[in-house]
Formats: sequence, C-alpha cells, structure tokens
Amino acid sequence: MTPAPSTTAERPRPHSLRELFWSLTFLALQGFGGVLAVVQRELVEKRGWLSNEEFIEDWAVAQIMPGPNVVNLSIMLGERYFGWRGALVGLLGMLAFPMLVVISLTLIYTQFADHAAVAGALRGMGAVAAGLVAGMGLKLAATLRLHPLGKWYCAGLALAAFVLVAVLRLPLFWALLLVGGTGCALTYRRLA
Repeated sequence: MTPAPSTTAERPRPHSLRELFWSLTFLALQGFGGVLAVVQRELVEKRGWLSNEEFIEDWAVAQIMPGPNVVNLSIMLGERYFGWRGALVGLLGMLAFPMLVVISLTLIYTQFADHAAVAGALRGMGAVAAGLVAGMGLKLAATLRLHPLGKWYCAGLALAAFVLVAVLRLPLFWALLLVGGTGCALTYRRLA
C-alpha cells in the first residue's frame, strides 16, 4: 500500500456534495455496532480522503465533542471540503437513511422480539462488532511508535484499562479517568 500524500490538495477528495452525502450514507449503513473499523477503512484506505494520522487526530477530536463520534467526524470532514454546507450534508448523510432503517427495524423487532432466533442474531452481531473494534485497535496500534510514551507504556495503559473494566468491573467513567489521567500526566511529563 502506498503512503497517502501529505496535503489535502494532493489527495483524493469528494468532488461534490452529492458524492459526500452518498459516501457517508453508505458508510453509515454499514457501520452498526462497530463503526470505527469501517470508517477508517472507507475514509483512509479506500477513498484516501484522510491520511491515517489525520484520521487518528480527527477521531480524537470527534470523541471529545458531544454527540456520536462518527457523526462528529462526518461533520468535520464535510466542513473541511465544502464549508458549512459540507458539514450539513455530512450530518444528513450520516443520519438520514440510518434513521429510517432503525425506525423500520424497531417496528419489526416489536413484532418478533420473543423469538429465540432474534435473540441469537443480536448476540452474534455483538460478537462481530467486538471483533471489528479489536481488529481496528490492532491496525491503529502501529501509530503508537510515534507517541511520546512509546508503544510499551501505551500497551501497559491499554492493559490497565482492560483489567479495570473487564476484570474489576470498574465503571468506564472511572477507568477512563484513572487510565486517561495517568496517560496524560505521563505524556506531559515526557514532553516537558
């Protein structure tokens, strides 16, 4: 795979608001449950609209903004290429058709919720989503070599987060506060 060019002018980009809308709609329709892997593959690897580094930086910003991460990212992407109109189209592309699908599925689910096959299908979808998130984590782990703490400290922080949440059953808020705070403090100290 060839590295993406360094500037947005040299890289592929959406040619129109229509292309942006349908691309984000397609992305939203395939991203139920484990969207990080799908978003990275579509925007970085297939379309080349973002470099891997830009994706990680934008995803970090999208996570701290209020609202769903992928919606925030679509708004930022639309604004980057088309200004406020692109931000609005990014929002609509991410929400319009998926909202119709969710409403339709809700109506269907209310009719068949008691069937064992439906419960089994939902458990299977949860396993697939977990696998997608784990695979994406492994794919993005390569960028840890650029982090000031290095890959081993970062791996230790990830392991600590796993132990706190999965083993000790600490609420996610407190685990993020402890591990995230430690990571920020260590990074600040390393950079200072």
